[in-house]
Amino acid sequence: MARHLITSAIPYINGIKHLGNLVGSQLPADLYARYLRQRGHEVLFLCATDEHGTPAELAAAKAGKPVAEYCAEMHEVQAKIADGFRLSFDHFGRSSSPQNHKLTQAFATRLAEVDLIKEVTEEQVYSVADGRFLPDRYIEGTCPNCGFDSARGDQCDNCTKQLDPTDLINPHSTISGATELEVRETKHLYLRQSDLKEQLAAWIDTKKDWPILTTSIAKKWLNDGDGLQDRGITRDLDWGIPVKQGDQIWPGMEGKVFYVWFDAPIEYIACAQEWEDAGKGSDWARWWRTDQGAADVTYTQFMGKDNVPFHTLSFPATILGSQEPWKLVDYIKSFNYLNYDGGQFSTSRGRGVFMDQALELLPADYWRWWLLSHAPESSDAEFTWENFQTDVNKDLADVLGNFVSRITKFCRSKFGEAVPEGGSYGPAEEKLIADLTARLKAYEGYMDAMEVRKSAAELRAIWVLGNEYLQANAPWTTIKTDPETAAMQVRLALNLIRIYAVLSAAFIPDAAKTMITAMQTDDDAWPTDIEAALQALPAGHAFTVPENLFRKITDDEREDWAARFAGTRDEG
Repeated sequence: MARHLITSAIPYINGIKHLGNLVGSQLPADLYARYLRQRGHEVLFLCATDEHGTPAELAAAKAGKPVAEYCAEMHEVQAKIADGFRLSFDHFGRSSSPQNHKLTQAFATRLAEVDLIKEVTEEQVYSVADGRFLPDRYIEGTCPNCGFDSARGDQCDNCTKQLDPTDLINPHSTISGATELEVRETKHLYLRQSDLKEQLAAWIDTKKDWPILTTSIAKKWLNDGDGLQDRGITRDLDWGIPVKQGDQIWPGMEGKVFYVWFDAPIEYIACAQEWEDAGKGSDWARWWRTDQGAADVTYTQFMGKDNVPFHTLSFPATILGSQEPWKLVDYIKSFNYLNYDGGQFSTSRGRGVFMDQALELLPADYWRWWLLSHAPESSDAEFTWENFQTDVNKDLADVLGNFVSRITKFCRSKFGEAVPEGGSYGPAEEKLIADLTARLKAYEGYMDAMEVRKSAAELRAIWVLGNEYLQANAPWTTIKTDPETAAMQVRLALNLIRIYAVLSAAFIPDAAKTMITAMQTDDDAWPTDIEAALQALPAGHAFTVPENLFRKITDDEREDWAARFAGTRDEG
């Protein structure tokens, strides 16, 4: 038994995430966590809500609520949706937790002690009307390069030119619309990432097994242009973790908070403390401190490609820079983007399917199966309603659902609701066992390697083998001339249902539970020996005929949903 720490990128608090967010981190992380638990490993699977920064303040203001109250409510909403998708977090924490406050402040204090923090005076735009400094993206105006009238203070979305807020013509605050903006001096703390460049590069070079997507992004940030830059870790905001050294206000940093991208990854560690403090586990430090037992932990992170720089460089810089025995990530599984029907998902334009809406349309397993079997691993993927309908109907309804329905109903009608006895294996059964054994080995290999799409394809191929066996051997025909052989064929097929339940549980947990319940067994042992596993349910063992595992999506539904979630064709 090995020990596995798994984290998925923590979703931002301001609203409900779309299916692209789900498949880019949380869902494949859940697949891996479930699989490892099934194989007998000890797993700690952590996630949380990312609650600090200006967007949280603005979303709360829009909702007319104090920001702390808004974040608490949205955490509950996101936790409920995660449960709806059967995400098996051991704990779903909050970056605003007292544990994360204390730990973030401790990391910053330690980094200052080893001379990796510097104070920088910089100029920022201040809105007199708002009474606050404005982050670059909360200033808009006309682009001096192309004339686009909604360019942001960091970049023009029209011509993609990098900008400073002072470059904009007629700038205004997007918070209030105020135009009375001033450039004022402010002081901030910076992490001396550049001092750690060689150490980070050497560490990344040891990661020969990382996906190319992960290492290529990391090396680009390390080496392109002027290379790895020092990074501001504080902001002029009200909402966040106060900048303190221990429990004392940091001199010169009064009224400031830590930058969300400094404290958010530290929440992975704090989340384990929250897990223990919530009474769900014990000794969190054995997962995170190499001097307290974490040396034998394998730590895997799941995330979309936009989060890779922070997890390959900034968070490791925090950990390496502290010179303390914290556990570093062993493997980063990164994903490309899932696009929506010829464009992008857009929260602001209501384009695409969001997690709460998806669960209103269909149960979680439908979405889990399609998203995982189309995970954007090697390139961007695209969700279309046509593909979704076709694959759900074919894979889930026709292949798996039909197999379970056909053999349980046939057995009930001819032998009753118990596993029939009689008959012995012939060449067809021996071939099936050999084929299943080979497929199972491949499936385990892909799951161990976190090859999500290949794992799904292999699982589907395992389901297909059962269908092909039934088609070729047709117990409904055999029974007319050789009832003993037909009984053996049915007995084998009923045992296959239990095997399918176990192998499918990480992908489609609800359907797997339905299958194993219908077989009236609590034996969910991994089928390491296929021949033995095909005898787990002996002759005389009672079963029930389950309701249809999956229903088909109709053409009318597909057309209705496509129209309903079209939003606009603009990308955003």
